[in-house]
Order: sequence, then C-alpha cells, then structure tokens
Amino acid sequence: MTDQQWLAEHFEQQRPRLRAVAYRMLGSLSEADDAVQEAWLRASRAGTDEVENLDGWLTTIVARVALNALRSRNTRGERSLEEYLPDPIIGSADGTDPEHEALLADSVGLALLVVLEALTPGERLAFVLHDMFAMPFDEIAPIVDRSPEATRQLASRARRRVRGDVRVPDAPLAEQWKVVDAFLAAARDGDFDALVAVLDPDVVLRADGGVSGLSHHARGAETVARQAAMWSRQAALTVRRALINGAAGLVSERDGTPVSVGAFTVRGGRIVELDFLVDPERLAKLDLRMLSD
Repeated sequence: MTDQQWLAEHFEQQRPRLRAVAYRMLGSLSEADDAVQEAWLRASRAGTDEVENLDGWLTTIVARVALNALRSRNTRGERSLEEYLPDPIIGSADGTDPEHEALLADSVGLALLVVLEALTPGERLAFVLHDMFAMPFDEIAPIVDRSPEATRQLASRARRRVRGDVRVPDAPLAEQWKVVDAFLAAARDGDFDALVAVLDPDVVLRADGGVSGLSHHARGAETVARQAAMWSRQAALTVRRALINGAAGLVSERDGTPVSVGAFTVRGGRIVELDFLVDPERLAKLDLRMLSD
C-alpha cells in the first residue's frame, strides 16, 4: 500500500467525524460535504511525512476550510439570523438513520445550530472544536491566529451565549411525541385554548422562507397559536412524524412534495421553540427516502 493509498483509506474512516465537524461549523450539509472534499484535496497534496497526529491534522484542515467559508459568508452578509435555519438532519420517527449518527452526536439540535449562527466565526470554531470535539486550545489557537488564552476566551464567550439562548429538550422522545401530538390535535380541531396550553408562554416560532403563510419570526403562545391554526388550515396536507436532528418533528407534504419540515423543542411538558423550514428550493434538496411508506 502506498502512502497515498494509506492516507485515502484513513481519510475515509475519518470522513463521518470530519463531516460532523464541518456540519457544526457551517450548519449546511452541502457546504459540509464541500468542506470535507476540499480538505481531502489539501491533505492529499500536502503529504504526511511530518504529521504526528493524523486525526488532529485532518480536523485542523477541515476546520480551516470551514472557517474560511464562514468568514466569506459573513462578508457577503447573505443571511438574516432571525429567520435563517440550518439544514435539518431528518430521520425516520422509529429510529436514527445510521448515516446520521455522527452528525447528531452531542444532541446537535436545530436550536443549538441557530445560536451558533449568531457567533463570530472564531467563536464558533473555538466552541465547536473544544466543547464538542475536545480539541485542546493550543491546537485550535493557530487556526484562528490567536494565543491559546485568547482562544479560550473565544470559546468562553460562545459558551455563555449558548447557555443563555439554547433551549434543549428535557424529555425522552416518547414524551416529546405526546406534546407534539397534542399540538397537532389542537391545531386540526381549531382549539385555540388547547394550542395555547401546549405552548410555553415565551415560545418562539422561526420559519425560513416559503409561502406557507407562516410569519418568519414570532414569539408568545397566543401569537404562535394563531400561526399554527393558520398552518393547519392548508388544504390536502399529509403530515408525517420524523426525527429532526434527533428530536420530535414533522414533515408536511402536498401531493408528494414537501411543504415544510418542523422541529419542536419540548421543555417542561410544553413547546418552547418551533423551527420550520418552508423554503421550496431547500426542501427540494432534502433526502426524505427514509420516510417512505
């Protein structure tokens, strides 16, 4: 086996983990795949003669590629953070697709990824590599051109933001489904009071794109309940259960075409956040084969 063949074999073994790093950094499955492919091209050209920690080296390459992509994205100012949703990881309601297991490790829900979108590129990289992948600060520092102590501060700022903003599900999946089912039943019956009862008083609704009639951003139980009632009145919708980034969620279709993907964050027996992807172009790119009957 040549050195190049050995490197290619090891890279393929590490591909799921490298893709997970890139997904957490970029919130986009296609951009994550592009970053991993670019990392392979760079690694294959560089050679490994002086590499002591191959896994760390590959992670560093992917992180640099993702950091450049983040900085370019921020320069273009192409996203409204109040409305933008990262790409959802969709799995069958009866279990996680094995292909997605690495992507979903550490409960990387949409709510967390939304908060990561609001971080600076350096903060996001430091938090992802250190807090999610246990990479030492002295190895992260050269990537962001900071000292280890300054890099530690980047991660600390990101951590405070995440702890203050992210609402993580606190119930087992079976309990989440009970709450989501109650939400669906109330919406279908047009029971406004029942809808309000299943929503946290400070619930947040976020919808990315689309023509579904949903507001792009709404807060408060009564406001969100009115949006849910409006959504439920859409004709000929088929609603299926799905795991969205490992949590209870829904995929709505009309005549076999996806209309929305909804992720629910349940805490204390109520829904505290609803994240809906309703952008037709992005929906058309999703792989929904695991939901086929």
